Amino acid sequence: MLSLVTRWAVLTLAVFIAAHIGFLGIGYDSWGALLVAALLLGVVNTFVKPLLMLISLPLILLTFGVAILLINALIFYMVGGIVQGFHVESFGSAVGGAVIVSIANYLLSTDRNTVIVKRSYVRRGPPDGKGDIIDV
Repeated sequence: MLSLVTRWAVLTLAVFIAAHIGFLGIGYDSWGALLVAALLLGVVNTFVKPLLMLISLPLILLTFGVAILLINALIFYMVGGIVQGFHVESFGSAVGGAVIVSIANYLLSTDRNTVIVKRSYVRRGPPDGKGDIIDV
């Protein structure tokens, strides 16, 4: 449950950041509208987006993943049309908002404590010159 609340808070902060970038054309009238928009975005991303991704899989493969950005923008634009007090001026604004929300989600939810371990492989077997010799 804590993970769900944390993800919603990160999404809310990401939408807040997108709304405060002036040239995007995204805005909200009240904090309640922002919270409802983030909640609806989370619900749609959880339940509807996987279905849209499955349906548009050939297009996603054909465009090397760019279609995923269009799906995110479509969802963002749809939420702007549904939630009263949350405004997305155009589809271009939705594309910009989807990019900002994706970047903010990545930066805010990435685990910074991840350590990459380099593995070195040691050759196992008899020492050089001491094993069986196979002539081919």
